[in-house]
Amino acid sequence: MDPQTEIELQAAAFRRLQRHLMKDRTDVQNIDMMNLTGFCRNCLSRWYQEAANERGIEMSKTEAREAYYGMTMDEWKANYQTDASPEKQAKFEVAFKENVTDKG
Repeated sequence: MDPQTEIELQAAAFRRLQRHLMKDRTDVQNIDMMNLTGFCRNCLSRWYQEAANERGIEMSKTEAREAYYGMTMDEWKANYQTDASPEKQAKFEVAFKENVTDKG
């Protein structure tokens, strides 16, 4: 496979993952994703931001989230986010430290 086709396939897979998480499975909470997998929608938006910044494209955390979510975080939270139990919040603290803190 040539490099350009590989890039296009990777981009298509990313877009499908994004559509799955943003349209097909809005019921799945970020905290549950982080607790089970070590990443969530916010991580995907951060990775998007990091990729942009590495290429000299200035992009803030807020801009990256809006690009990934297709809406503001306030809109996402109002439409889809539910309250997390204390148990889920405690698991999240551990998962965040293990998977996000001091990661590059």
